[in-house]
Amino acid sequence: MKSIYAAAAISLVSIVAVGCKPAPAPEAAPAAPAEAAPAAEAAPAAAAELSVSKSITIAATADAVWAKTKDFNGLGTWHPAIAKSEIVEGTNNTVGAVRVLTLAGETPATIKEKLTALDDAAKTFSYEILEGPLPVAGYSSTFAVAADADGKSATVTWSSKFKANGADDATATTAIEGVYTSGLDNLKKLLETK
Repeated sequence: MKSIYAAAAISLVSIVAVGCKPAPAPEAAPAAPAEAAPAAEAAPAAAAELSVSKSITIAATADAVWAKTKDFNGLGTWHPAIAKSEIVEGTNNTVGAVRVLTLAGETPATIKEKLTALDDAAKTFSYEILEGPLPVAGYSSTFAVAADADGKSATVTWSSKFKANGADDATATTAIEGVYTSGLDNLKKLLETK
């Protein structure tokens, strides 16, 4: 089991490392002739808002899945890339709480996140990244657990909106998809193993 955690942690650390490469410097434009009038400068293009949504069906009741995932400070109990989670501001599971996640790996990085919404009855919470190594800015995410019609399984959906930061759109999207996929796959394995 430890090898699965190690592989996922290495995978996330690799995604973070790849996603954090500085953007290449723009090529210098040739100088305008001295007699030419200055051209109007084009406004920089606004970064596009990106989104990622990953869902997985787990053969466990929604109550069981929510019990495993609702603890804002408990991500490390089911996400293989998280070595440690610590509440550094506010009270756990209360809107405004801030956690610092330490990523597993030889040179651990940290991600600071703030809980922005929690609805225990609806089995959902939202948070935002305040700082960290992922190649994103303006990141906000929602994690939701819904009972399936059979009452014996649940669908977990982890979604977010963000802008690429220090990487192209594809790299930023791939990084977040990797975080979600490794976490959801491991959550399924943990809850379905008897």
